[in-house]
Amino acid sequence: MSITAVYPGTFDPITAGHYDLIERAARFYDRLVIAVADNRNKNSLFTIDERVQLAKTVTGSLANVEVIGFKGLLVDFVNEIEGNVLLRGLRAVSDFEYEFQLASMNRKLAPEVETMFMTPAEQYAFISSSLVREISALGGDVSEFVHPAVSKALEEKQVAR
Repeated sequence: MSITAVYPGTFDPITAGHYDLIERAARFYDRLVIAVADNRNKNSLFTIDERVQLAKTVTGSLANVEVIGFKGLLVDFVNEIEGNVLLRGLRAVSDFEYEFQLASMNRKLAPEVETMFMTPAEQYAFISSSLVREISALGGDVSEFVHPAVSKALEEKQVAR
């Protein structure tokens, strides 16, 4: 049986913490799909197309990883691509309650899809996309938190503002 895992998120932008989980998860699954959400409720810095392209650039060396943008209900997307597992990252205990609620709802909506949780390596546990955006917007150096292509894209966004 081939197992397809789906790692969903807005990835605005994709960080070293995301990549850590992606690289480690890619060893366990036949196919890992990075599902970049087009969430209209969030005020994203990058467009969906930019976020997909950045994620493709960052994960390009991982042969079994695909990046796909999606709209709508996550479980519908997972079923559409014949996914078996939802991969979720937990940085801190504070993430658990929300993630547990999501996992329970997704199990109710799609009982055939399992949710698996992973934690990032300790050196990435504090990194979040929102902190990276804020540091960048204030002129700080984010190069140790993101891929060079993401760092460059952030700089270009700040210049354009």
